[in-house]
Amino acid sequence: MAGGHHYRIAVEWTGNQGTGTSGYRDYARDHVIRIAGKPDIPGSSDPAFLGDPARHNPEEMLVASLSACHMLWYLHLCAEAGIAIIGYRDQADGMMAMESDGAGQFSGVVLRPQVTLAADANVEAARALHHEAHAKCFIARSVNFPVTVEPVFQSC
Repeated sequence: MAGGHHYRIAVEWTGNQGTGTSGYRDYARDHVIRIAGKPDIPGSSDPAFLGDPARHNPEEMLVASLSACHMLWYLHLCAEAGIAIIGYRDQADGMMAMESDGAGQFSGVVLRPQVTLAADANVEAARALHHEAHAKCFIARSVNFPVTVEPVFQSC
């Protein structure tokens, strides 16, 4: 493997309500994700697991990472191909399957990019670049569940 990148983050649990994890309902799932030089990200668990709905949860962050990674690759590839993208919005959905013992795993994520192209852009070429972006997305290449892309295009 040629080269590489390293990512360092800190996660600190901030949910001790005085008695630590003395019982399942006795602590908050709140935590802070810290990355040097960037704003803190307030985290918690999914509300289904007693988390704070006002904070980001790991499952949402995984789906957001897949969506953002795909978008960034797609924009890059379009710029290289001379395809002008005017707007991009994704409505991504992640599905998680639960086991009877409380464990779970993602069963799939669907990305639904809504892409606004410049009036003279080649729609078919723009569509094809979604396949290449998916194949290059670092996050999609790292997960063990299907990630599908269902783009919709409009011209301005």
